Amino acid sequence: MLPSPPQLRVCVLASGSSGNCIHVETPTTALLIDAGLSARETLRRMALAGLDPAKVQAICITHEHSDHVAGLRNLSKKLNARLYANSETARHIRNGDGLPWNLFTSGSSFAVGDIDLLPFPLPHDAYDPVGFVLTSGASRLGVATDLGIATSVARERLRGCQLVVLEANHDEDLVHSCTRPWSLKQRILSRQGHLSNDMAAALLADIAGDTLRQVFLAHLSRECNDLERALHAVRSRLLSAGLGHIQILPTHPDRPSEFAEC
Repeated sequence: MLPSPPQLRVCVLASGSSGNCIHVETPTTALLIDAGLSARETLRRMALAGLDPAKVQAICITHEHSDHVAGLRNLSKKLNARLYANSETARHIRNGDGLPWNLFTSGSSFAVGDIDLLPFPLPHDAYDPVGFVLTSGASRLGVATDLGIATSVARERLRGCQLVVLEANHDEDLVHSCTRPWSLKQRILSRQGHLSNDMAAALLADIAGDTLRQVFLAHLSRECNDLERALHAVRSRLLSAGLGHIQILPTHPDRPSEFAEC
């Protein structure tokens, strides 16, 4: 039997502490995960990537931190897109009063066009942060961009995905040696903080199975990480586990990523 053709097409428009936004589409549906850029910049990056804003039907929010929602109000008006979040996230978004939310519950799936989304809880210092598994036909995409540890729930949800967007936020040695305040270092390294390169690599090796083919490394710290360091850590771990066929793709804070399909 021939493999199913790709259904989900993904472009990470922005990733990092200055803003996060992911574009996901099928031939008939398009949505954004998070809206951390200004509306103007989001539209500019979509144009750079050759994406049509008129096709975006929904914006789905992972949590209320400003680097994930800063452009939400204006962007939702310009796109006339439906807004999805859980109740705690919607309640705690700054200047989010009066937005027409479609509320979801972690663990319960909902649909946008022909894309099914399953939100799942993540350990991060927000009110009720989530990741998503997006499914269309046989295609399965996992998104987990802010988490302090790899929980059993996260492993279970991400296992079986062909494509994953996963944070590789920092190198632990660089965190310890940087000039940031100790309180911020503790936050980054905590169980409600961010995944290190090594932790992301270990999680990917654990969930890869026979299905994982591509990974976007997301939310890299500018001060406590760099792309080559993150790529090396993840590729080395996967190679040692016999998983060298998995393609590791970069994301950027200042420009769109390349496209990936599953």
